[in-house]
Amino acid sequence: MTNDRSPSLRLRRLAAELRRAREQAGLTGSQAAKQLGWSGGKISKIEQTETKRITSGDLDKMMDLYGITDPRKREAMQALAKDAKIRGWWSKYRDIFGDQALPDFEAEASVIRAFSTQTIPGLLQTPGYAEAIFQGGRYVSPEEVNRRVEFRMARREVLTKFRPVQLRAVIDEAALRRQIGDRVVMKEQLDHLLHMAQLPNIDVQVLPFSAGAHAALAAPFTILEFAEPLDTPIVYVGTVTNALFIEEVDEVTQYSATFGDVQGAALSTARSAAFIKEVTATLESHT
Repeated sequence: MTNDRSPSLRLRRLAAELRRAREQAGLTGSQAAKQLGWSGGKISKIEQTETKRITSGDLDKMMDLYGITDPRKREAMQALAKDAKIRGWWSKYRDIFGDQALPDFEAEASVIRAFSTQTIPGLLQTPGYAEAIFQGGRYVSPEEVNRRVEFRMARREVLTKFRPVQLRAVIDEAALRRQIGDRVVMKEQLDHLLHMAQLPNIDVQVLPFSAGAHAALAAPFTILEFAEPLDTPIVYVGTVTNALFIEEVDEVTQYSATFGDVQGAALSTARSAAFIKEVTATLESHT
């Protein structure tokens, strides 16, 4: 992959730095905009990352107004603005995911917590399993299926790269029981899941049907956390037509608590491995 840095994450970091500097300078957004001779909403759009690119000149003006004089600090913030313009490897798949991509944040995540209900989490899928998923809905051309599979497989590199992400996956029993593709494809997927569960940076837990009602019955979700304190956690929720990226602190906190509840109701990693082996054995007995 040519670039594993997240432009969106760096833009968020720059926006957070600018917002903090403005507040330390004792200025409201409106006051700052007025002194800079900008429209009232420009500062807000920059701080809310609605403006995807910040010019070097505009950034210099903001840093001058906010009293950021340290050359190293100014250079670092200009570097963030520059990095925010660099496209990641996933940009060539924009026709598939639209304007915002989950890999944009996976690229620099330190911890990913995923709760999956109907399918194995994307980062843990095999090519055959992913292909069967993409063939399972409305008709999609073979070419598009191949691109979607290629995209999903490329995402998996975050699990095995140098300093890999820590993945904590809780998988509902339904995802293990639902046969995606034929039995060979499904067995290959479960074998791969067990293999990945042995890696030190990956925990896989199964939430069995016997757990009954639980805190996350509504929908699957993924929480992404980052090493840099300024990069606050993000919740990703996939939908039929789009993807939601939730950043509000209260909502992220609620999702985090919900994941903790689900994780507590799930089997331990050791018992989960035994459970997956039992499901695999059932597949083998029918072949």
